Amino acid sequence: MFIQVIQGRVVDPDGIRRAMDRWLAELQPGADGWLGSTAGVTDDGRFISVVRFDSEELARRNSDRPEQGAWWSEMSEHLAEAVFHDSARVHLYQGGGSDGAGFVQVIQGHTDDMDQLAALGRAQEQVLARQAPHILGMTVAEHADRPGDFTQAVYFTSEEEARRFEGEHPADTDPAFAEIFGLMSELRYYDLRSPWLDSPDM
Repeated sequence: MFIQVIQGRVVDPDGIRRAMDRWLAELQPGADGWLGSTAGVTDDGRFISVVRFDSEELARRNSDRPEQGAWWSEMSEHLAEAVFHDSARVHLYQGGGSDGAGFVQVIQGHTDDMDQLAALGRAQEQVLARQAPHILGMTVAEHADRPGDFTQAVYFTSEEEARRFEGEHPADTDPAFAEIFGLMSELRYYDLRSPWLDSPDM
């Protein structure tokens, strides 16, 4: 899997929504290898989109389409300070996520030991499946442009369930999860309370 992360400050929320809808209706049918996307706007007006492709080659081919360039010209009118991150190293937990999620939290940060962080995440995968059924899956994309930086998307049944579990099971009370968080720094959270979840079979 190959992931492209697009983010920036929202200038026109309605314009971004219209542009995203137009991409799905008009450009998606010709986007070979597109596996889906998770996107949304936070309460403080930040947009973030995690776009999944089958391979880097197919993602590049999509980016090179003239109609994709024309679409981005329209999209960029509604987005300021746009930033892109590509990732050819992607880690999936519990299948990676679900279009049925009612709440998605995107976390960006840095780690000096991604291999260890990924190994710890895999070791806790079955524990989470038993203890936290409201977590539908996770995707972690390593940023190719800045080694050690990452974007993680966590898919929840609902924000209410996520906050309740968080309150009842603080990360610092579980040695395994405390170790995971100890490997991460510079964390930034993007809460997508009304996530836009799309995939080819929808």
